[in-house]
Amino acid sequence: MTDLLSTLNSDQRAAVTAPASALILAGAGSGKTRVLTTRIAWLIQSNQVSPMGLLAVTFTNKAAKEMLTRLTSMLQLGYQNSTRGMWVGTFHGLCNRLLRTHHREVGLPQLFTILDSSDQLSAVKRVLRGLNVDTETFDPRKVQSFINQNKEAGLRADKVEAWDPYSRHLVEYYAEYDRQLNREGAVDFAELMLRAYELLSRNALLREHYQERFRHILVDEFQDTSRLQYLWLKLLKGPETALFAVGDDDQSIYAFRGANVGNMRQLMDDLHIAEPIKLTRNYRSVSVILDAANAVISRNEGRLGKDLWTEVGKGELIRHFQAADDIAEARFLVEEIQQRRREGDAYLDQAVLYRSNAQSRSIEHALFTAGIPYRVYGGLRFFERAEIKHALAYLRLAAFPDDDNAFMRVVNFPARGIGARGLEALDDQARGAGISLWAAACGAGKTTGKKFAAFVSLIEGLKHAIVGLPLMEQVEHVVAGSGLLEYYQNEKDGEDRVDNLNELANAAAGFAAESDEPTLEAFLGHAALEAGEHAAAQGQDAVQLMSVHSAKGLEFQTVFITGLEEGLFPHENSRNEAEGLEEERRLMYVAITRARRQLYLTHAQQRMLHGQIRYHLPSQFLQEIPENLVQSLTSRTRAPAAPRVANTRAENYHPRPVPRREANLPYKIGARVVHPKYGEGVVAAYQGQGAESEIKVIFPKVGDKWFILEYARLTALGA
Repeated sequence: MTDLLSTLNSDQRAAVTAPASALILAGAGSGKTRVLTTRIAWLIQSNQVSPMGLLAVTFTNKAAKEMLTRLTSMLQLGYQNSTRGMWVGTFHGLCNRLLRTHHREVGLPQLFTILDSSDQLSAVKRVLRGLNVDTETFDPRKVQSFINQNKEAGLRADKVEAWDPYSRHLVEYYAEYDRQLNREGAVDFAELMLRAYELLSRNALLREHYQERFRHILVDEFQDTSRLQYLWLKLLKGPETALFAVGDDDQSIYAFRGANVGNMRQLMDDLHIAEPIKLTRNYRSVSVILDAANAVISRNEGRLGKDLWTEVGKGELIRHFQAADDIAEARFLVEEIQQRRREGDAYLDQAVLYRSNAQSRSIEHALFTAGIPYRVYGGLRFFERAEIKHALAYLRLAAFPDDDNAFMRVVNFPARGIGARGLEALDDQARGAGISLWAAACGAGKTTGKKFAAFVSLIEGLKHAIVGLPLMEQVEHVVAGSGLLEYYQNEKDGEDRVDNLNELANAAAGFAAESDEPTLEAFLGHAALEAGEHAAAQGQDAVQLMSVHSAKGLEFQTVFITGLEEGLFPHENSRNEAEGLEEERRLMYVAITRARRQLYLTHAQQRMLHGQIRYHLPSQFLQEIPENLVQSLTSRTRAPAAPRVANTRAENYHPRPVPRREANLPYKIGARVVHPKYGEGVVAAYQGQGAESEIKVIFPKVGDKWFILEYARLTALGA
């Protein structure tokens, strides 16, 4: 037992040996996983419980495997002979195990089917067809989202309140969907959790059996639990069961998935825990980085409260760079990445983080142009994303209609009633005549032709409509006219995909500005080149690109946090809501604490968004970091702490050409103004031209407001 605890610090030891239920407030890099696995080994070694009496819950299969691997290593050292009988897994995995063991009690066949998201959507569509529902009015994805949201809240159809005819129809479809799945012996992911909860809540004998069996329940990443997951845990906890929860309220960033950060305080109230055990010693980052993270997160109210510290050392100052635009920002990243590699940092020890996946496009382009290998972690490179491939396929058909690959990709996307048999018949016709699928569709017989007439008409219409338009407008027109934009706007969680489609238009604008041949055909060649097999191979030394959400749980020697602008990070959807802004701040905290030795913060004075040049204020998160922790990099200087030769950046970073109207703004970006109705505010952005020019002002009391510039009624205030 002494050997098991000897390498722990005092706070970790207190957590591992906690006598009863406990909440462990584990800061970033404080050894959370080590504490959790050592707790299990210590309980077994000290004969407080057998493996059969342990239940350990994680959020990913990867985390569960890592826990078992560490435990196996400890057991091989003689702490115990076997982990057999221990329940270790994710919430959904453990619920699946519970339901298969007691399938009769819940009315399911032993070999019931689990539907993934696409299978579930197909089931919803079958229900709507069976009820003769107009899917234009009731989009199947929205019905699917309605069902899942209510299941995750623990509500069956008969418990959902309907306030109007539309919601009453949704409840009806939910009820019929459940009846259909029961007939088919199938469950979706949300159903796994809900039915396991219902099983324990209704069956007292079974509930008491598991409460007697599991004498110790351990939960990882407790800040990410939903309301229903917490209620399920409470049902499993018996009078003699110790519940050991490890989490960090400052890293709760998944509210959009149903995570409830309030569960941590609720646990303390329910189990009468006076104070959490705090793990604040960080083994990852230098103190400059931790001090910045502490300063930012301290602005959030209602925290359980902790400050990270380290004995690693102070480290170099955080480096802040203000770029003229997003192109200059990307070039700056390339230069710094190259310089750090010359100084000994591998590419794979450097990560570029962004709030929105659409930001990766300009960064990828700069890395690709510089010949720097990179890998997009937890996602696809920009030109590999499905929505971008769909858009490019439509563009290729508008330029080269005989492209069979493009034809097959989008002939039935978005869906237009063309099935596999129809495509097979068309393919046979094309092969027999030695012509392209497009030519076959245009000249198909009466029966086959009807199926493809609408698609042929659509492509012909797009082809003629874009003649003579500038390249960016061609892309915008095809993306909108093809139906892709509307399709993804109506898709659950489709915001990122819409942003990516808008970024494709920006890519076209950038290509047109830099190319001697700004044609659609040339742009498609450029896109194909960047979409080629240039991604770093597995294990290759490559820069890591990822969203901040994807970065949670990872760490790197050097981290670049990009796009630190109001409306981007924090995101514009969150800035006017206290809870949303606090989650964005937790996201910033997560981003900062990914860095071990060096942190860069960048933002752009102007950025191309949705086809418009937008001006944004620097992110408020930049202002929340104490000045003494930051070294501002101007266009002619580098941080003096680094052993590098100073160079001139003025020649390297060129802003996009600014239209004459934007060069003669009546109010500068960032200027303080007053409005007779809304009070004082700050000028944030301009858009439009001539008489349609608009100005955006951020008012602390009422949020963002756009005005037609000519009628804005704004008065400039002194500095």
